[in-house]
This record gives sequence, structure tokens and C-alpha cells, in this order.
Amino acid sequence: MYAIVEIQGHQYKVEEGTILEHELIRGVQPGETVVFDRVLLLRNGEGIQIGQPYLEKVRVVGEVEAVGKRPKVLVQRFRPKKGYRRLRGHRQPFMRTRIVAIERA
Repeated sequence: MYAIVEIQGHQYKVEEGTILEHELIRGVQPGETVVFDRVLLLRNGEGIQIGQPYLEKVRVVGEVEAVGKRPKVLVQRFRPKKGYRRLRGHRQPFMRTRIVAIERA
């Protein structure tokens, strides 16, 4: 059984036991439980259920394992012959979650 879940505007395919790296959810610490209720599609032995846009009474439960930052991305701007150079760095925060269960009511 698997599900397609929307988290912070991104879609992910998840199964029970999957370790998922996704956008940071503010206010959630490692060790806490997170519930994703924006389920777009559910596939099980009986068939496929597709939401319009989301499935009601279906949710995905996960446990947060870690919070961190991705490697630094450098953005450089340059204008030739003008002496203009700018260098900026950015590290995107992320959250690692283990999917515990896909629940249907």
C-alpha cells in the first residue's frame, strides 16, 4: 500500500517504513509525531482511490527523526567590465520523517 501526500506544496510517494526528507514544518521537534492529512491518492490491494483534491478520512502518520540543513548553495552575480560581483550562500532547512502508518477511517 502506498499514498501520494502533499507536504508544504510538494508531492511525495510514501509507504509504511519510508524515510522521507521534506520541507521544514515549524514548531515540530525530533521525536514528535506528525499527521499529514492532505492525501491525494491511495493505492491498496482493493484498488486506487483518487481525491478531489484530497481524500477524506485518510491520513499518513509519521515520526520526526531529524531536523537539519542541506548543503550550501552559492549564488554568484557578475557584470563584466563593471567591477560588480556579489556572492551569497543559502542552506535550505529540511526535516527527516519516518512514515509509521497510512490510516483509513
